[in-house]
Amino acid sequence: MLGARGAELARGLRVVTQAWLRDSRALLLARAAGTPRAVPWRPSAGPGSRRRRLSLSAAAVVNSAPRPLQPYLRLMRLDKPIGTWLLYLPCTWSIGLAADPGCFPDWYMFSLFGTGAVLMRGAGCTINDMWDRDYDKKVIRTANRPIAAGDISTFQSFIFLGGQLTLALGVLLCLNYYSIALGAASLVLVITYPLMKRITYWPQLALGLTFNWGALLGWSAIKGSCDPSICLPLYFSGIMWTLIYDTIYAHQDKRDDALIGLKSTALRFNENTKQWLSGFGVAMLGALSLVGVNSAQTMPYYAALAVVGAHLAHQIYTLDINRPEDCWDKFTSNRTLGLIVLLGIVLGNLWKEKKTDEAKESIDGGVEN
Repeated sequence: MLGARGAELARGLRVVTQAWLRDSRALLLARAAGTPRAVPWRPSAGPGSRRRRLSLSAAAVVNSAPRPLQPYLRLMRLDKPIGTWLLYLPCTWSIGLAADPGCFPDWYMFSLFGTGAVLMRGAGCTINDMWDRDYDKKVIRTANRPIAAGDISTFQSFIFLGGQLTLALGVLLCLNYYSIALGAASLVLVITYPLMKRITYWPQLALGLTFNWGALLGWSAIKGSCDPSICLPLYFSGIMWTLIYDTIYAHQDKRDDALIGLKSTALRFNENTKQWLSGFGVAMLGALSLVGVNSAQTMPYYAALAVVGAHLAHQIYTLDINRPEDCWDKFTSNRTLGLIVLLGIVLGNLWKEKKTDEAKESIDGGVEN
């Protein structure tokens, strides 16, 4: 019996060996003929178990949030933070200019104003979408906004707006009384700005008055009041900057705006846009130069202004107002421009200490002699 089982096992091994040898010879012949190597089959993990790529972009963070929360985050434009940057940067310029010579800006104020910028930009977008819900439905780029798309009701938006403004008030109450009154005054601009596109071709000017209020508020939060010789030209330069970047932005929607009866500087300037933008750029640089003179700025600040001038010139010269993609790229590049101004302010302020030390050394040397 054992012999019979042994004979069967030997025959089975012989069959397996012969089959393996046949497959090996076939594979060798295939390789010699240049046939691609077969890829071994592996069980699919399925779409649900695929490893997700880690992404820290604002849009990815919003998309990974709990689904009921996502429409509210999109209503605040947390998935598109460029607007928050453009609101925040004039605040940082003002805070940086208010720093003592040779010192870094107040980092606590930077963080406080950063929080306020997120909340107030979110509140402004909520108000804008509440006013424009019927218009947004008619424009391809805005039709998927939460209120226009029906993801959030007007009542829910109103409650959400109240929450944002309450938190923003908490931030404002951390400042001095002068700044509290000054910050509260900006609420009129925040509420009325979205209506301007219905009545004037200059809604970008209204946005500039609103978005650059931090140029006044940042200084007063540090100093306790505004210095007109510095704050007013800084505020004016920010308004000119807003007219540049928001006119570029408005060119994305000019066809839809014309069809539904909304107004903008893009429609007002039309083919003369580059000439107007160039004028705004010159005015912006002139006002920033005046700020530098009145605040005793140093070489790094003026070097930064030269870079800003080159950035603006390239931005305007290469702009294609008939390509929405190019308009968006040029619009978002203004974050870099704003950061260059901030860097110039900080380095220029630190340079003041170096010049002061050199002056002291020369004075001391003269006394000793």
